[in-house]
Amino acid sequence: MIYVCVCGYEYNPAVGDPDNGIAAGTAFEDLPEDWCCPVCGLEKDSFSPKE
Repeated sequence: MIYVCVCGYEYNPAVGDPDNGIAAGTAFEDLPEDWCCPVCGLEKDSFSPKE
């Protein structure tokens, strides 16, 4: 499932966040607690599942 930040950034587990050390295949739930949106810097609780 893809998760979307309030700024519009989409976290796709199939891609991960390689620029910030998050490997492809990392589920949103498995992201470190201190991970934040690479675009706006908001925390994980600013994301919601994409409909």
